[in-house]
Amino acid sequence: MEVAVSAVASEVAGRLVSFLIGKYRGQARPSKKENLESLRRLLLRVHTVIEEAGGRYIANSRMLLQLQALTEAMYRGYDALDTHAPLEQIGAQPEASGSVDFTSFNRAAASKEVQAALRALETASAEMAEFIALLAGCERMIRSPYSCYLHIDNFMFGRRVERQRVINILMQDEDGHPPLGAPTVLPIIGGRRVGKKTLVWSVCSDDRIRSRFPSILHVDGCEIQRIGRDRFTTPPVRTLIVVEFRSDVELDDKEWHGFLSLLRALTGVGSKVVIVSRLEALARFGTVDLVRINSFSREEYGYLFKVLAFGSSDPADHPRLALIGKELAALMEGSLVHLNVYSSVLRNNLNVRFWSRALKLYRTVMEANLSVFGEHPRALLDRGGTVDITRFSPSGATSLRFTLLIGASGRDSSGPGELPRMTFGDIIAGSVLLPMKFELVWESRLPPYTVISGTCVADKPQQSASLRKKRRT
Repeated sequence: MEVAVSAVASEVAGRLVSFLIGKYRGQARPSKKENLESLRRLLLRVHTVIEEAGGRYIANSRMLLQLQALTEAMYRGYDALDTHAPLEQIGAQPEASGSVDFTSFNRAAASKEVQAALRALETASAEMAEFIALLAGCERMIRSPYSCYLHIDNFMFGRRVERQRVINILMQDEDGHPPLGAPTVLPIIGGRRVGKKTLVWSVCSDDRIRSRFPSILHVDGCEIQRIGRDRFTTPPVRTLIVVEFRSDVELDDKEWHGFLSLLRALTGVGSKVVIVSRLEALARFGTVDLVRINSFSREEYGYLFKVLAFGSSDPADHPRLALIGKELAALMEGSLVHLNVYSSVLRNNLNVRFWSRALKLYRTVMEANLSVFGEHPRALLDRGGTVDITRFSPSGATSLRFTLLIGASGRDSSGPGELPRMTFGDIIAGSVLLPMKFELVWESRLPPYTVISGTCVADKPQQSASLRKKRRT
């Protein structure tokens, strides 16, 4: 009896204390600084759980939905923290060096934004205990513990949910579908340069996928009708065939079914096909639901830029650079090429004046292309159009206009050409005198090491004006 009374008394006392604390909090609203600290601590907890989830095989589709919601809330939290924490450090003091006006950020709504981000993250993490308990029962992946630390810009960022969905489909048994031994076909559809091929290569490198499929074959979509039998293993084994469609040319249904008939004869039971394309129409060949790869959200993209631009340095030690980087990332409109190029250069020059100059140059180049071509440089780059890069040339060369004609190339086209070769990193600081004609190259540091190259030519402004007139007509 005494034990029961003691328990009831403890419960009543606990509820009374909770009531008083809640009432006090209602009267004394936390300051912006306190909310920032609470947000920082909660982000640390949530990020730890998400990183742990990234190292587990999650077959439960509901858990993947919860992981996706938790990830989105985390990046929104980082977006608020990365905006208002540096402003809190800087205060109202203007920057003596550099050209960025930090007062352009809306300080009046700062407290509300931080509080809203904190509440959203608290809501998303409300059932995190149950998620952690279920996560403990998921098989752990075998991977190098140093892969994401020694090479900060050589790892695939994000895509945890999409990657897991692809792995789950590839690891599923057939269960009589599709019929007649035809291979399962998984379409992976996404826009230009959003990381489709990088995701697929990451999946193909997974230990469980490599164990399940003794043979992994990469095929160009344009060669499916003339692929040789020598590409396949004899005797037939379970094979994963990755078909990449690089062009926008539609594929005839008869050609595709002929390709599947060939696979049925030359591959073992349980073989599967992955279609990689930006064409929505190719999703009709899928026998399972497609996996869609979208561009990173603004918050996720900004976080990735921060991670790559600062490397092993702590952004908290460079609040002004953090805000410059945030503004620069916003101007890039989600371009992974621009992000990788700029972050690599900025990481080696943690200087406010240098970052401010890079921001100013990028803005002027963006505005010049919007004025001349009516499009952002990202859009011009993605579709292989002409890009005006005159502003990247030092002031002494302003009598010439530099135009870049982009052409995406594959892994086999990275050999040296006859023209002088420069990288995007060589020109973005605006301090290198550009040759009259040269080849501009960028190569991804992640498999399959995609190369983007283009020829840059200098001409007189009058010639460029006629070029603009022709393009507009």
